[in-house]
Amino acid sequence: MLDEIEARRRLIEATPPGKITRLPLIEALGATAACTLRAGVPLPGFDNSQMDGYAVRSGDAVAGAVLRVVGTQFAGLDTGQSPVQPGTAVRVFTGAPLPSGADAVVMQEDVEVAGAEIRLRVDAAPGEFVRRRGADLCEGQIILREGDRLTPARLGLLASQGHAEVPVRIAPRAVVVTTGDELVEPGAGAVLLPGQIFNSNGAMLAAGLQRFGVTRVKVAHAPDDPVRLRAVLQEALGAGDFCLIAGGVSVGERDHVKTVLSALGASGGFWKVRVKPGKPFFFAGLEDKVIFGLPGNPVSSWITFLLFVVSSLQRHAGRWPDPSVPGLAGVRAFLGEDLHNDGDRPHYVRGVWNGAVGTFRSVGIQQSHALHGLSLANALVRVEGGERLDAGAEVTVRLMQEDGWE
Repeated sequence: MLDEIEARRRLIEATPPGKITRLPLIEALGATAACTLRAGVPLPGFDNSQMDGYAVRSGDAVAGAVLRVVGTQFAGLDTGQSPVQPGTAVRVFTGAPLPSGADAVVMQEDVEVAGAEIRLRVDAAPGEFVRRRGADLCEGQIILREGDRLTPARLGLLASQGHAEVPVRIAPRAVVVTTGDELVEPGAGAVLLPGQIFNSNGAMLAAGLQRFGVTRVKVAHAPDDPVRLRAVLQEALGAGDFCLIAGGVSVGERDHVKTVLSALGASGGFWKVRVKPGKPFFFAGLEDKVIFGLPGNPVSSWITFLLFVVSSLQRHAGRWPDPSVPGLAGVRAFLGEDLHNDGDRPHYVRGVWNGAVGTFRSVGIQQSHALHGLSLANALVRVEGGERLDAGAEVTVRLMQEDGWE
């Protein structure tokens, strides 16, 4: 049985990075950058006014001083105003280039206008209400790193540098295969016979893939029959770069997934990880495809998705995630209750992180089938085997809805 960190290290190293394409900025939201880019244009690109007002020499700018207005500079093309000489000022507007000779701006609310002259109501210090060239961003400064998620602000920054397109990693195609004779597809008219349950893993895992950046997702189902399972998996492996199989990876008489995958040529993987829930987790590769065998119980399936599949998705996006931690954003919080783990495997406790007060409390039944409790949770806390944590202890909380890419 593998340690969780070693399992994550192996699958990260086995995941090939995605191919690279170029996208227009308006189509690149949510994609991941395929290279590191540096600034070629400083921000601001020139000294400019932060306010509507008057550009002045700070040496003249004392309360009560009268200055002669010798020109106007709007935001836009620099009209090449004459240098601001002692005793003069230039009318400027927000974003306007600062005329030479001026080193401060007085807000229009702080002057009295009398014809072509202004009287200052306040003093102005050097640099007041002036945005200096390069104060926000200098030439050569890194503006985007490989693997960064492209957010609206990052796309705006790229546009500010003159980029119309950006190199990105192509998100993988993914197929979710659920298994089990007991599963019934939900929908109008669906009827459960004794011993049957609705298929929840298909919708949950497909949504999880979409939440973490995969836009092309298919869902298929296979019964507990090795011949039919082989046909479904063969088709899935032909259609996807990532193949997630829910169920059929444990030690039951009808758990055929590992045997069928081996017959199809999958290799180089591992089975069983020292973690709770999710011990039967399985991983393998086939050519340039990665295959994840997730336990059939929905909580185990979702937790192993978060602990392992997300890190593999990060690697596919061009990052080298740290295998020592899950690929989820982490925050520090205080426990609102005692937590203890009497088992010998680390246990990921599902619960609610309250960001307003910085606390975490478990929620629902902490068992691998308890989907309702999982639906109420927004975070995980890892409790080591044999560990007892007292209420008030400070712990790291992993946020289930937040990846570590931002």
